[in-house]
Amino acid sequence: MRRRSPVNLPVDRMEKGNNKSQHSRICVLGLLCAFFWGVLFYFHFVVIGGRTFQVTSISSEIRTRDPVPVIRPNPPVDVDRVANDNKPEIRDKDIDLDTEDVVEQKSGNSVTDPVENSQNSQPEVVTEQKSDISVTDPVVEQKSEDVNKPKDFPFMKALKTVENKSDPCGGRYVYVHNLPSRFNEDMLKQCRSLSKWTNMCKFTTNAGLGPPLENTEGVFSDNGWYATNQFAVDVIFSNRMKQYECLTKDSSLAAAIFVPFYAGFDIARYLWGYNISMRDAASLDLVDWLQKRPEWGIMGGKDHFLVAGRITWDFRRLSEEETDWGNKLLFLPAAKNMSMLVVESSPWNANDFAIPYPTYFHPSEDAEVFAWQDRMMNLDRKWLFCFAGAPRPDNPKSIRGQIIDQCKNSDVGKLLECDLGESKCHSPSSIMQMFQSSVFCLQPQGDSYTRRSAFDSMLAGCIPVFFHPGSAYTQYTWHLPKNYTKYSVFIPEDDLRKRNISIEERLSQIPPDQVKMMREEVINLIPRLIYADPRSKLDSHKDAFDVSVQAIIDKVTRMRKDIIEGRTNDDFIEELSWKYALLDEGEYVGVHEWDPFFSKPKPNDGNSDSDGSGSSAEAAKNSWKNEQRQHS
Repeated sequence: MRRRSPVNLPVDRMEKGNNKSQHSRICVLGLLCAFFWGVLFYFHFVVIGGRTFQVTSISSEIRTRDPVPVIRPNPPVDVDRVANDNKPEIRDKDIDLDTEDVVEQKSGNSVTDPVENSQNSQPEVVTEQKSDISVTDPVVEQKSEDVNKPKDFPFMKALKTVENKSDPCGGRYVYVHNLPSRFNEDMLKQCRSLSKWTNMCKFTTNAGLGPPLENTEGVFSDNGWYATNQFAVDVIFSNRMKQYECLTKDSSLAAAIFVPFYAGFDIARYLWGYNISMRDAASLDLVDWLQKRPEWGIMGGKDHFLVAGRITWDFRRLSEEETDWGNKLLFLPAAKNMSMLVVESSPWNANDFAIPYPTYFHPSEDAEVFAWQDRMMNLDRKWLFCFAGAPRPDNPKSIRGQIIDQCKNSDVGKLLECDLGESKCHSPSSIMQMFQSSVFCLQPQGDSYTRRSAFDSMLAGCIPVFFHPGSAYTQYTWHLPKNYTKYSVFIPEDDLRKRNISIEERLSQIPPDQVKMMREEVINLIPRLIYADPRSKLDSHKDAFDVSVQAIIDKVTRMRKDIIEGRTNDDFIEELSWKYALLDEGEYVGVHEWDPFFSKPKPNDGNSDSDGSGSSAEAAKNSWKNEQRQHS
């Protein structure tokens, strides 16, 4: 008998069940494949594609805007190369880390077509081709700020020099442009043409100091005294710069850049009898030369400075009329970026700064300064006050007539009259002898706000008496104390003009102890007010040159730090320039007691100019007439 199988199922039923199981597996596998490819395509096109699109859209936008409100450098300056040679390479993934944060901060920006961006395998932020001008990427800046790293600017290398404590010149380097000789030395070769009435050849000798003075009357000390012309600062300053201890031939290290252009000598050649094209020619030539230099591109000239040994009004011609005075150097757009050092600055403009007139004393060593100070401290001064000058009958606002009358009518006043013909006013020994014999020296306005006599008197230890704040207080803010009562007396012009006060009475009321302290202050100021012999250098003292150069360096350094920190000076009012140097830390410009002295003339008040300098231009002409009178 045949044995039965334990399970007896029909063959066709078994085959039917196997077919159902097979179809289920195929469906599951199909669904899994579809899900996998769906996730893969979603991740590729949505996640990765969207991320690349965002970076590219930022990159394309940032090329159209300037990330920092500063003057952009002109070619061929490379920020990366000059400011940070060892900067690490920035990878695409470094930018991706912060891209989303940057995108979230931006709103309302136009979006680029994602299809175009998906075709690029690399973000454009890093792969963009460098142009001649290196532009800082805001995305990189954002990352730098996150790690507290300073931004890159062309002048960063210069700022970092101050961190090198072993370098005595750190933060003090000066680069000097090698100008073509037509801007300086050629003028000295044609020295007879530098003044219509004065032979300037003798005054350009001894590095600009002029011929030595003889000490036959014992007024001077044995060494360091010269017959220096009051307009010779151009050449004195430039020769002094040659002895500056921190000169550099690497402009990227420079805290400031000096332009050795003899601006004062240039305009002096053409003030009389020449058209405006001739008067402007050298200034336009200079600006064109400078703007082609790579050093100019670093800050657009804001780190440049030059010297002109004349009053500012000789360089501020207001119109293109042939009869108008001077040239337009200080009104040229490029020159407005530079700092110009003049012997008298404008109270209403911000691109000029006053430095002292040269005196007759130019020591070559510290011992000469100490000896002179000791001598001035111990002099017997028999006159209470004195005045050296001439009346100004053609100027109804001048108070010189009243001052001369009071000197003549006082037993304690001394007068040295300066008028046509031979005069002791033109003798350095006569002037210095009177100043050395007086306690106070009266210093009214000259042909313009300032006069050389103020510095000659302080050199003699004589306390200056000013009648207008523009004669010293708002001018020489680098060289004189902000508290003018420490070294001078101020008597407003209207006190003489309208109230006819007694100068003798006013000065006699000052206590002797206060007079002594004021005289000591004046004598202590002497080193800051004189120019040392350009062929040497003082060791212990800072002279007028040193003070001026350091002030320029400080000014440029503050400007550079403001640029780095994103600070702007939008509230600056140039018309009130004279006020800013008088402010203490944290103070703001407001109403000042000297406002009436610097109010601009109205259009129809007889002083026809829009910025208040028309009457000063007339004063500049009078200054030349006075020079003609002195040398006739």
